[in-house]
Amino acid sequence: MSIRTVALLHPGEMGSAIGACLARCGLRVVWASSGRSASTRSRAIAAGLEDLGSVERALDVADMALSVCPPHGALALAREVAGHGYEGIFVDANAISPETARSVGRAVGKAGASFVDGGIIGPPPVEAGRSRLYLSGGPEQDVAALFAGSNLEAIALRAPAGAASAVKACYAAWTKGATALLAAVRALAESEGVEAALLAEWKVSQPGLDKRSEAITVQARKAWRWVGEMEEIAASFEAAGLPGGFQLAAADLYRRLEAFKGAAAPPALSQVTAAIRRSPRRRSAKTATRDSQRDSGAKFKFGTAALKRDAAKRSRTLRRG
Repeated sequence: MSIRTVALLHPGEMGSAIGACLARCGLRVVWASSGRSASTRSRAIAAGLEDLGSVERALDVADMALSVCPPHGALALAREVAGHGYEGIFVDANAISPETARSVGRAVGKAGASFVDGGIIGPPPVEAGRSRLYLSGGPEQDVAALFAGSNLEAIALRAPAGAASAVKACYAAWTKGATALLAAVRALAESEGVEAALLAEWKVSQPGLDKRSEAITVQARKAWRWVGEMEEIAASFEAAGLPGGFQLAAADLYRRLEAFKGAAAPPALSQVTAAIRRSPRRRSAKTATRDSQRDSGAKFKFGTAALKRDAAKRSRTLRRG
């Protein structure tokens, strides 16, 4: 399959770096500046991309369309592409759940496009050896071949669409999930006045964890992008019959950091933890007191039979709800 022209939708920090990889490999990489910001235009120019103005014009000349956008916009963008009647190769490289990836595939497939699912692991590929693009479904091997010798290693999984997104979801569930958890731990320790004691204990029993727990300061400015990603990961877990609450909590934490988007410099850790603690959903002191008084009269029940009775009671309550 001959792929000579790629329409990049839309060149953010990651997308423009991937577009630069393709351009250096000799492909014509086009994009649509209509409605895009000045910073996006600057990135596209620096990456050597050709501006065709509108998405429709870019798709008209493209053998392959590559979608790199925030997760919450992936399906809408795919439907927009399908609405233009695009019949080439459509690669979705967004951080979405396997099921969302398959929905994207169905959307573009209705217009006649061939779908390839993609998952990016690593930073924008401005240097070699740090980033990988996993691909699955459709002409995945043809797409992988485009990146040969570039800064981005493309890996064809030889698996159905959804597999590449699953690899990304599993990877980010740990990396971004752990970053969120450690940030929350630091916020709790600070709130309770035990931060110094915790850091001293980590130094003895978990060396290096103190520094890792500060990674959130570097990531805070792009935490807004991770809200949708963590929600997609939660959906991935739940679709597999696993609890998604870990990732939903991480999404909530990253949502609280949205104010740092576009900041000129990384915030201090104290600023991050303060933002984490400022939850609009935090219970009022009145509510907390009422709940405490209500619970104070409850008696702890010992024994397996008592636990089973309580579990059955909770189950009946949930079913009625």
